[in-house]
Amino acid sequence: MVNNSIPDLFTRIRNGVLAGKSDVAMPYSRLKLAVCSVLEKEGYLGDCKKTGNELLVEIAYKRKKPVISHIRTISRPGLRVFRKKDELPKVLGGAGIAIVSTSKGVMTGHEAVAKSLGGEVLGEVW
Repeated sequence: MVNNSIPDLFTRIRNGVLAGKSDVAMPYSRLKLAVCSVLEKEGYLGDCKKTGNELLVEIAYKRKKPVISHIRTISRPGLRVFRKKDELPKVLGGAGIAIVSTSKGVMTGHEAVAKSLGGEVLGEVW
């Protein structure tokens, strides 16, 4: 059983990218699916789908190189990181994305600022 679902998700994706895998499987949770859907919408991942009790995530490649070069956890169980809409991070000056859990669901930092929402910063991807 995994207690830290988002750090586990990011670690599995990072390990899959480093190993050159086309997809990775992990235990399913709604939060993981929401984060993967944001990454899929932004073009960092391929298809994300639930199969039984597993979440199957395709890693996106462009010209035989993975689209994700870095993925890291910001908020973790021992240190939750909450930010107001004005304090949300800009990753690499806007080249990357911050993944934020808000009261209206999981979204990118850009979307949260546009909707005037703050929340928990789950991670950064570029």
